Amino acid sequence: MMSFLSRKSILDLAKRFSVPHLTYCKKSYRAKNETIYGFEPGSEQRLALDAKLKEYNSEIFDIPLVIGDEEIRTKNVLFQVKPFDHQSKLSKYYSADPGILEKAIQASQKAFRSWDATPLEKRAEIFVRAAELIRGKYRADILAATMLGQSKTIIQAEIDAAAELSDFYAFNVQWALEAQKWTPLSVDGCSNALHWRGFEGFWAAIAPFNFTAISGHLAGAPALMGNVVLWKPSSTAILSSYVNFKILREAGLPPGVINFVPSGGSVFGPVITKSPFLAGINFTGSAETFESVWKEVGNNISLYKSFPRLIGECGGKNFHYVHPSANNTTHIVNSTIRSAFEYSGQKCSACSRMYVPKSKWNGIRDGLVAAVKQMKVGSPLEYDTFMTSVIDDKAFVRIKGYLDRAKTSPNLKIVIGGGCDKSKGYFIEPTIVETKDPNDRIMQEEIFGPVLTVFVYDDREAVDVLKLIDTTTPFALTGAIFADDEKAIKEVSEHLKFSTGNFYINDKSTGAVVSQQPFGGARKSGTNDKGGSPYYILKFANLLSVKTQTKTLEDWRYPYMLSASK
Repeated sequence: MMSFLSRKSILDLAKRFSVPHLTYCKKSYRAKNETIYGFEPGSEQRLALDAKLKEYNSEIFDIPLVIGDEEIRTKNVLFQVKPFDHQSKLSKYYSADPGILEKAIQASQKAFRSWDATPLEKRAEIFVRAAELIRGKYRADILAATMLGQSKTIIQAEIDAAAELSDFYAFNVQWALEAQKWTPLSVDGCSNALHWRGFEGFWAAIAPFNFTAISGHLAGAPALMGNVVLWKPSSTAILSSYVNFKILREAGLPPGVINFVPSGGSVFGPVITKSPFLAGINFTGSAETFESVWKEVGNNISLYKSFPRLIGECGGKNFHYVHPSANNTTHIVNSTIRSAFEYSGQKCSACSRMYVPKSKWNGIRDGLVAAVKQMKVGSPLEYDTFMTSVIDDKAFVRIKGYLDRAKTSPNLKIVIGGGCDKSKGYFIEPTIVETKDPNDRIMQEEIFGPVLTVFVYDDREAVDVLKLIDTTTPFALTGAIFADDEKAIKEVSEHLKFSTGNFYINDKSTGAVVSQQPFGGARKSGTNDKGGSPYYILKFANLLSVKTQTKTLEDWRYPYMLSASK
């Protein structure tokens, strides 16, 4: 595994890279979406990954807290296990207590002025370099850490940890540089300028387990814009987040700009929300947790030096709606299988409720069942696996509770699946449930697992069911409609315009790509700030407007006053 570079090594690395990167960053850097490789047997990427998986799977990594340039190890020792083999430990890490978190806050404040004064072009170099390291030198490292720690298949890890993470860093650079091209109008007698600053204080990045890319983005985006950060990675994604952190340091990120502080939520939350230096919270997780954090900020609002900004991406109860005009059953089935069951339904955007007209149900049901029967559920180290385990015991118990209820409720019928086994890993079968009641709690609540519930509606109620879709759940993250009738597509899209933040027509509800489908939901799904777009990066900019007067004011009186006094 990578080791920290000395300060001299980092400076040498910066010198080696600074000229070419500074040249194109200052002009017009254009990011490109990273290639997603197929990892065919014998390919360069497959061989490199196989070697890293063997290496990473054979040891337990020691992951310190990192504050400034200091590595800290405490007596509060915890372990990250492999979810598909939970008796196997992957990493040993340490949880920050309130004293350590206060130390991190102080370290961030020491780093702030220097980092804020660093020109954007210089900061951009670091993140472009980090993107290149992720795409090249350390691609296999971050993939192995993600596959083993978060139980992702090759393709899910590749999309996430290699492509999306590097895309976030690269495109954020492009958008930040483009934003600075706009300047205020200067007129005769005065010149006007806009200065880009970080926020006084620190940003708290509170990250989820399910995307390595999101974890790195939550910390990286505010840092690019001149802010300092306390990064709280998920306890079940420690290793991949740490690999990402070390890549940023190797790319030239100065100590103290991002402080790596794994910590329990019940410890981290109270410390940051009671700090007068809190500038903002960049959050991805459950709506319940985000509400709790928001309440604590409100309770402490008079303590802060500045009003904190809160950015939240929460969950979803995402839908697939099949219109009676939709005729491509194969496409609907395959799209739904991928959306509902890739990464065991643990994507914020995963389809968990489906509305199918009675005239189409038999064909769609048979297709879904056939696909699930063919699907291999197993270890991500077995390359023919489509679906792996869920993340931990807490998730396993929660999801199993919904399945147990589905087995006994008169409103619910399990079409296929329903089995659970945690003897070795946290495995839950891909499960399809049919409901008679479209308002059953299984259609309302976020399950965050491989459970798809279907409501079969009368074809004559194709319009009426849209109200159900819009009102059944408090979330509004993603949704997809399948239809061949163009008029119907327009009508359905209008009915559901506030039901999602990301809306898909004849495609699955998952798979947003940076700069192609900016991501974020409204209602209880979050603040809809659209990560993966230029609008998101501006959330971390603290702008200063400066006017310089070049004409002398000869008299305090206005001309009409002079004429009136004569």
